[in-house]
Amino acid sequence: MRRFWKFTRKGMLYGLALLIVLLAIGFTYQWASARHDWDKYKPVGSQYDVLGHKMHIYTGGQGDTTVVFNAGWGTVNPYVDFYPLYDKIEKDARFAVIDRFGYGYSDMTDRKRDIDNIVEETHELLKASGEHPPYIFVGHSLGSLETIRYAQKYPEEVKGIVLVDGGSPEYYAKQSPLTAISLFQRFLVRSGVARALYHFDGFTESVASERNGLKLLPDELKELDRLSTLLRANNRNITDEMRQSQRNAQEVVKGKKPLDIPITVLTAGSYGKAASDWLESQKALPSWSVQGKQVIVEDAEHYIHHYHPERVADEILELVNG
Repeated sequence: MRRFWKFTRKGMLYGLALLIVLLAIGFTYQWASARHDWDKYKPVGSQYDVLGHKMHIYTGGQGDTTVVFNAGWGTVNPYVDFYPLYDKIEKDARFAVIDRFGYGYSDMTDRKRDIDNIVEETHELLKASGEHPPYIFVGHSLGSLETIRYAQKYPEEVKGIVLVDGGSPEYYAKQSPLTAISLFQRFLVRSGVARALYHFDGFTESVASERNGLKLLPDELKELDRLSTLLRANNRNITDEMRQSQRNAQEVVKGKKPLDIPITVLTAGSYGKAASDWLESQKALPSWSVQGKQVIVEDAEHYIHHYHPERVADEILELVNG
């Protein structure tokens, strides 16, 4: 028995040593590769000074109304994410894609990721970039919180809201933040595990399963999505945004309701079927507006705009032209 335990301890020590060596190799692999990747990771839009740091905004289109795109939590590169919608609205409206701090091509910040800080930063970025109301805000997923809060804080600037499978403030106010998941995903990136997995066929599509396997993106944007993930995913700003999510939702719940603007709630027909609380909250979400409506988009997962961008664009333009 003594020999068995001696052999077992020795095996555990060898295993621990091997794990340390593999981790050291992985972290070095990620560090060295990231240095090369940063050279290729250049802003596609413009950066502006906002409260001491650079924020990025990508704009295009034409018209008297500006559609402001607000990505969901953890969607690292909003420019890539909303790509399927640009050509469908650019002839009828101007558009602006916001990179919150920690996302896309915006800097990191030391400001806590509470809802009013985020909304203030968005407001300052829009002003600094020369954009002007009226705005139609489009919020995806957890981005619904910043979208609704912006309308609460600056009601004279917002003409309408489209929520793309955006959750209700009441729903998020009851959800415990998934901070541990964010930290684990950050470890996978920084340890080089995620970078190594991208070399396996099918990994990209599996990671992007809710985004229709990125089928609507050209190859160069698929590559940009990979770079963005390996350089920025689950950084401290993004993780803190998740950490603050429940408190942020509770703050929105305490604000004005209903809003005096139309809100269109797009709900993915293929998402959340087993989560009755999510589906019930989606039905109730239009009550946040005096002119609220819900539209079920069948054959779509959480990122509806990667399955049926034409449906999303039609609802946006209905508010633009309304």
